[in-house]
Amino acid sequence: MDSTSLDLTAVDAYLKSHLPGYCGPLQARKFAIGQSNPTFLLKTPDQSYVLRRKPPGALLKSAHAVDREFRVQSALANSAVPVPKMYLLCEDGDVIGSDFYVMEHLEGRVFLEPTLSGETDATRSAVLDEVNRVLADLHEVDIDAAGLSDYGPPGNYFERQIARWIKQYRASETANIPEMDALMTALEGSIPADDGQRTLVHGDYRIDNLMFEKDGTHCIGVLDWELSTIGHPYADLAAVIMQWQMPPGAEGRGLAGIDRASLGLPSDQAFVDQYCQRRGLSGIDNFGFYLAFNFFRMAAILQGVFKRAQDGNASDPERATILGSYVPMFARHGLDAIEG
Repeated sequence: MDSTSLDLTAVDAYLKSHLPGYCGPLQARKFAIGQSNPTFLLKTPDQSYVLRRKPPGALLKSAHAVDREFRVQSALANSAVPVPKMYLLCEDGDVIGSDFYVMEHLEGRVFLEPTLSGETDATRSAVLDEVNRVLADLHEVDIDAAGLSDYGPPGNYFERQIARWIKQYRASETANIPEMDALMTALEGSIPADDGQRTLVHGDYRIDNLMFEKDGTHCIGVLDWELSTIGHPYADLAAVIMQWQMPPGAEGRGLAGIDRASLGLPSDQAFVDQYCQRRGLSGIDNFGFYLAFNFFRMAAILQGVFKRAQDGNASDPERATILGSYVPMFARHGLDAIEG
């Protein structure tokens, strides 16, 4: 098994001292998916675990916060939002060179694309209904009761996020992209007034960050909480719709041009309406802004991935370079959304 970027001897020694019931010997395999925080399957003769770590090297401030991922999933342990069990968090960078946490290894299936190739119409419909259900439940979590009221700062979420991602984008900028400059200006000038909604948000909610049971359509785990915070729920909802506007296939992983009705897949509006019904909302105004925000944030994230590849710190340098080339396209989509 490939143990690239992971000191197995150090991990084994740490788990023996800190994880009750752990017994080696230990093997590890790095998951191919995930560009941000390297993730490993840990296997012993008796049990499997998952380890997520910060990547090595110089990192942008506030990025790769595995401690936040650990905290939010621990807080959701008894909620309607399914998450893996959290075992331990190590914030001693001397152990393997960066912070990491260990969690339950869920055994299920992940759908990489919303087309759900190979599934029946009934299964497709049920899976996307579950995507909708989990999202609505996520936004109904009582953040005070869950101990997460301080998980994000107060104030206008979009104002804060746009400022943050502009700063992150500028810190990783490698060339001038006029579309990004135009999109950032447009977003700063059209932030909606704060409507008082303050919920837990995932920050990267899409079908390939959800795990489903092996032989059914029930979601057993929401994964990859790196961008989670307390903010505005429409950011998550629009993230789903943003993904669907991408081309289908391994790269775009979207639904553009797909005859959704023939496959049992909902339209954008039907998905939004279903979400609103679950949360008791009458509808959503100015949805184009929320969509544009997501295109912008994804473009900024991809730029950061590209910069890490140039700096030699990317989890998968070749794919990181490809993803970085999509930044202008995401910026153009964002402009179309906010101007439409």
